Parts: sequence; C-alpha cells; structure tokens
Amino acid sequence: MSSVLDIDLLRTFHAIARFGRFRTAAEFVNRSPAAVSIHIQRLEAIAGGRLLDRDNQSVTLTALGKRLLSTTGEILAAHDRAIEAMHGKSLAGRVLVGIPDEYAAHVVQDILPEFAASWPNVVLEVKTAPSYKLRDQINRGKLDLAIVVQPSHEVAAADLLTVTTPVWVGSTTFARDESAPLPLALYAEPCPYRAAMMSALESEGRRWRVILDSGSTQVIKACVESGLAVTLLDRARVTANMRVLDELPVIADHGVTLMRGTRGRTTEAAEVLAKALRQKFRL
Repeated sequence: MSSVLDIDLLRTFHAIARFGRFRTAAEFVNRSPAAVSIHIQRLEAIAGGRLLDRDNQSVTLTALGKRLLSTTGEILAAHDRAIEAMHGKSLAGRVLVGIPDEYAAHVVQDILPEFAASWPNVVLEVKTAPSYKLRDQINRGKLDLAIVVQPSHEVAAADLLTVTTPVWVGSTTFARDESAPLPLALYAEPCPYRAAMMSALESEGRRWRVILDSGSTQVIKACVESGLAVTLLDRARVTANMRVLDELPVIADHGVTLMRGTRGRTTEAAEVLAKALRQKFRL
C-alpha cells in the first residue's frame, strides 16, 4: 500500500521547523506536546527516517527533514487555497499592515503577491517601521496587522510567528580592541534589538560608541560586513561574511509576533491575511 501524507502531520512538522521547539509548536497547532511527538513519529515512519535532531535547547532538521520541508510547503499552501475556494467567499476591503524593515522583503515578495492574486478586491497598504513603533501604532488603532519583534517573555503563544535567537556579529576579520569602546551599528529607535544591545553592555559595564544609527537592515549589515562595527542579528540571518561573537553578552530569545489592531472589530480581510502570514512566515 502506498504512503499517504496527512495534512495535520505536515502542519505539525512545519510548525516545529519554524519554531525549533516542540512545546511552542504544540501551542501553535493547538495540540498537546505528546500529540505532537506522535505526529512526528508517524511522519518519520512514512518518510523512512529521522526528520529531527533534538537536544535540551532546540530542535534542528536532519537532511531528510530539510528535504521534506522544502517539498511540502506548496502542498500545505494548495490545501489551504482549495479550502478557501470551496468557501466561495469574495473578500473586499482595505488592510493596513506594518512590517519591520528586516522582514519586509520576505513578506512583500513571498506572501503578499499570492494573497493579492487570491483576493483582488482587497486593497493592501504596507508600512515599514521599527517594531516598537509598529506596536504603538497598533495600540493606537492606526494599523490592522503588524509584525513585531519582542522579548520572548512578553509574547503570547497565540500571537507567535516564530522564535529567533539574537547573536552578536562582526565581520569575519573583526578583532576587538579591548582598550577601545565597542563599535556598534544600531537599529533606529524604538527597536528591541537596540534596547537589548545597550542594556546588555551597560549591565556588564562595557564601553561602546555608535558608528552607525540606521533604520535600514541592509545598511547595518553592510556596515558589519565591512568590519566597521558589530551588531545584533537573528542567528538565521548571519551571512558568510560575518562571524558570531560569542565573547559578548548572551541575549535572550525574541519572538516574532503578529499583532491585531484595536479599531473596533477585526475585518474578515484582515483575518484572512493574518492566517496567510501565520502559515507562510519564515525567518
């Protein structure tokens, strides 16, 4: 008998791949950790091998797991499109969404075009700004949806898109001069990574000086790769021209969250876009 891929098993697997933690993935798919473990065991039996490597801190994909992840994303997307089509709803309206600069390209290139094609009567408006500014605009009713980065302890599991581990990075040739202040490339205020950098250095009594203060993630990366400064970056976004600086203070995990507006009731169009963001967002 040929094997059949169950959509629920795939959705659980994709959640674990996104969050790197069984408990967080279980909350995301609204199942118990035990049920999530059973889902993975069943999927590994179908795949014919181990999909995940696990330790006390996190979960990583094996080579087989990476192959399954890359080949099943479109299966989930096609399934969800078919369900939406069967519902036969024609959405209309306007959705204002805020995105931090570092995630804007992914959302604009990989998520919004498919949404716009599926729902041509929905008018999208996108704004980029630092996370805490977007959070403020959500709370003031100026946005329908916003992707916001916050320390993990401030994040509700229901709002979580993914978990990121911030690391200090410099260029591959960066050598710190202990006698001089640490050169920093800072994100524009108000930003959680900016706050985390300054708080961590202050708590250890380290001196620093600002080389760059910018709202552009690309400019900050260029500054770091050139060897001029160090910064804080998602571990998943460290480039080949950077190295992780383990000698600097450890920064706690942060959560990339999806916040909903408070302008009366949430529109159906905003809810459908929120669902697409939750399903397709990746670091």
